[in-house]
Amino acid sequence: MTVSIETTREALIADRPLPSTRPEGHPLLSVEGLSVSYGDASVVHNVGFTLERGQSLALIGESGSGKSTVAKSILRLLPTGESTVSGSVNLDGRELFGLPERQFRPLRGRLLGYIPQDPSSALNPVRTIGSQAHEAAALAGESDARVRRRDILSVFERVGLPDPERVYASYPHQLSGGMLQRVLIGLTVLPRPALIVADEPTSALDVTIQKLILDLLSELRRDLGIGLLLITHDLAVAAERADSIVVLKNGIVEESGSSRQVFSSPTSEYARQLHADVPALNPDRYRIQRGAASGTTPTVASPAVEVHDVSKRFRAGDVDVTALDGVSFTVARGTTHALVGESGSGKTTAVRLLLGLEQPDAGRIEVAGTQVHGQTSAGLRGLRRHLQLVYQNPFTSLDPTWRVGRIVREPLDRFTVGERAGRARLVEQTIEEVGLPASVLSRRPGQLSGGQRQRVAIARALIVRPDVLVLDEPTSALDVSVQAGILELLSRLQREQGLSYLLVSHDLALVRQLADTVTVLQRGKLVESGTVDQIFARPAHPYTRALLEAIPRTSPGPAQS
Repeated sequence: MTVSIETTREALIADRPLPSTRPEGHPLLSVEGLSVSYGDASVVHNVGFTLERGQSLALIGESGSGKSTVAKSILRLLPTGESTVSGSVNLDGRELFGLPERQFRPLRGRLLGYIPQDPSSALNPVRTIGSQAHEAAALAGESDARVRRRDILSVFERVGLPDPERVYASYPHQLSGGMLQRVLIGLTVLPRPALIVADEPTSALDVTIQKLILDLLSELRRDLGIGLLLITHDLAVAAERADSIVVLKNGIVEESGSSRQVFSSPTSEYARQLHADVPALNPDRYRIQRGAASGTTPTVASPAVEVHDVSKRFRAGDVDVTALDGVSFTVARGTTHALVGESGSGKTTAVRLLLGLEQPDAGRIEVAGTQVHGQTSAGLRGLRRHLQLVYQNPFTSLDPTWRVGRIVREPLDRFTVGERAGRARLVEQTIEEVGLPASVLSRRPGQLSGGQRQRVAIARALIVRPDVLVLDEPTSALDVSVQAGILELLSRLQREQGLSYLLVSHDLALVRQLADTVTVLQRGKLVESGTVDQIFARPAHPYTRALLEAIPRTSPGPAQS
């Protein structure tokens, strides 16, 4: 469901127009000479840009580039007493930095809306959605609780939430990530702000939900005349959705201009590198490096992994839920096979069955010709030496109290591989293989960047020299440039060690870069399978076509509206 233009205008504009104190001809938002420092450390340097009402501007850059600091400066959410801010931020004719807090506080929500990156942490887990929504509705000045409730249900319907009454009565944990993000967008729009700051609003969502959310923001921006400041590290999303782009690196504006200009002809080396690192813009980058023959499927007598007619059902209350229904696929040796689909498609269940963490109701799973299920504990333990998992989030998959050397060595200790001195040498060798210096072995995960942590996780999986790596969304928690480094590493390791990968992802652009073959799952059913070239060039199923259409377009143009 998408927002209706006419009903949205009628419900949110016609009877209560947006107030404006902006002098005629002046931009909605003007940022000039913005600088931020923490103590002696300067993190943002002389940043400036303007944004017109109804237009969108994207701030892009890696973690640490200063994007969120700029956004928090505008929102005046920087820690008091720890930061020093200078410059000018003028919103709708008001100089924000000159306002006392008691005068600025009423502007939050009413004039200045904010959509955070993680919807699950932005809502109180012990209060219903409805009780929290009334706080946003009250910002619009309505005192009658019945009218507020009606407005809340109306805006929930406008933002495409099915069964608004159920959403109103639900707690946050009872809703999916996409539904929670739509709740936040609805609550942000309800008081009719002039400007919305959206901080990576779709980074944790499936690609089809991402498209729905971005379409919704574009339509609301157009229909309500709202300015949109989009914080993102994805140049493809920025080029598709923003009218103008500001590229930040180390708190400095590397370049700025229209999305078409920055996308088509970036002038800075940094912007060119961001362009090169975006999967949607460079679909053949790693496939070419691996030397994979385009459009062909590698064939070998014995596949690395074979899943044959597997089914799995779970009991949820009084209802049987089919997680997998007769699914089959193979992973040829030395190749990458991708499982793709939205949340709830069965990808995670397939991985748990492959690892022997769950038992299938029917079907057969084999790794290197050995059946996974029906094994003794010792047999399953031996099988797992050949099958290792790289988790999605490097910030939670590593024990924060252990040093890196112990984390990487642990599988050797558990499988009693070699002598103690030999294990130490193998740890150093493996750390070097994943592109990290030996000095990281004495550090703890908290002292490493996200990309370094994921390299440690890969080293830990490689240390026992497995034949197959299961890659569960291995880069979804990382910036695009860090992601590119991890994909380079995985591609090189596959070439050098003949590894087989099972890649689990909802990111079709990344799948096209890294995979040789693809299986598309929808609600536990296999809807399509084939080579990457076959699936991407000639998708046969409507669901596959919908997934592919959700990939940000690879040619620049005016922002969608």
